[in-house]
Amino acid sequence: MKKPRVISLFTGAGGLDYGLEAAGFQTAVALEVDPDSAATLRANRTWPVIERDIHEVSSDEILKIAGLKVGEADLLVGGPPCQPFSKSGYWANGDAGRLEDPRASTLEAYLRVLIDTKPKAFLLENVAGLAYRKKDEGLELLRRTIEEINASTGTSYSFTSAVLNAADYGVPQERKRFFLVGHRDGTEFRFPTPTHQAVQKTAAQLPFDGELEPRRTAWDALGDLEDDDDPSLKVTGKWAGLLPSIPEGENYLFHTDRGRGLALFGWRRRYWSFLLKLSKRLPSWTVTAQPGSAIGPFHWKNRRLSVRELCRLQTFPENLQIVGSRSSCQRQLGNAVPSALAETLGLELRRLLGHRVRRTIPKLIPPLRTDIPSRERVRKVPEKYLHLVGEHESHPGTGQGYGAVLRAQGQQV
Repeated sequence: MKKPRVISLFTGAGGLDYGLEAAGFQTAVALEVDPDSAATLRANRTWPVIERDIHEVSSDEILKIAGLKVGEADLLVGGPPCQPFSKSGYWANGDAGRLEDPRASTLEAYLRVLIDTKPKAFLLENVAGLAYRKKDEGLELLRRTIEEINASTGTSYSFTSAVLNAADYGVPQERKRFFLVGHRDGTEFRFPTPTHQAVQKTAAQLPFDGELEPRRTAWDALGDLEDDDDPSLKVTGKWAGLLPSIPEGENYLFHTDRGRGLALFGWRRRYWSFLLKLSKRLPSWTVTAQPGSAIGPFHWKNRRLSVRELCRLQTFPENLQIVGSRSSCQRQLGNAVPSALAETLGLELRRLLGHRVRRTIPKLIPPLRTDIPSRERVRKVPEKYLHLVGEHESHPGTGQGYGAVLRAQGQQV
């Protein structure tokens, strides 16, 4: 049987596609506007790549390059740029522009290709914020448009959505993402149930005999790699010297009046990822696309994560080449879907399409490691930060922080 063929939109560095590939799919065409991401795809696969803005590419051209006719594609996939619906937008501004943001038009572009190509099934991926309660304009736009597509074209696309945490499926990273799946004949998609749970791993517990496997940790993903002493990974900026004083697995909250360190900051006055450090015993926190100089997660060795380490945490296949500058590589990987999660979904999608699937365990999940070293030594707070010790106000709540108040008053932050 031929491999099911995929039309991939907003492909990025290919995290979703590598996972689907591992599940038995074939990318027939990939569309990606970012030059570095397109170069990454070409460096690693022979998929046809359209390197242009989706608004400038007709659906007929997409089908032609894929070698497909209307209705022949097995799967349409894509993750339209998600900034209007991101949680960080709420944190910074108290709200976000959402559908009024011009970047939300990428949702409509995805739906346009769906209407024109009529694949057997579709998968749309986005940030969890797309489905926030009472903030679900994007989700309702999707639901309404799918109903209109069915009414006007005679299709019966189903509509099944869920927010999944990648760590629940063997990815060594806490990462919540929204997924929407539909099948042309109306068959409801069944999202896979979690396969991994949070437990304390010890050698005596392995092999694990619980109902679910232990969550994979940062050490499972990175434990066989030698420490990277690349000078470009050195942390710089105002807060670099403070990072070694924070224990692995913690962030700046350690240095608040509710933490175990010094009272240098107000409780929750900073973003969660500020001075956030990986723990060997836990999954990584979400890898971000555009971290600032003090935004983690950082390695437990008090440095930035290397590109190879980021690939491991995102469960990309081994030995991929990520093209571009350090910041470009970070952005490509931070925007990607973890490939092992995509593989898990891909196995279920093949079943949805009527393919016989015997395998249930994704290939891209890292192995369990029991040789976990002890925690790194915590250093004293350098003298240059001691003037910060004192009483600090706690954050008053969402939308009431310094930045949000100034914006509400029309002042520049």
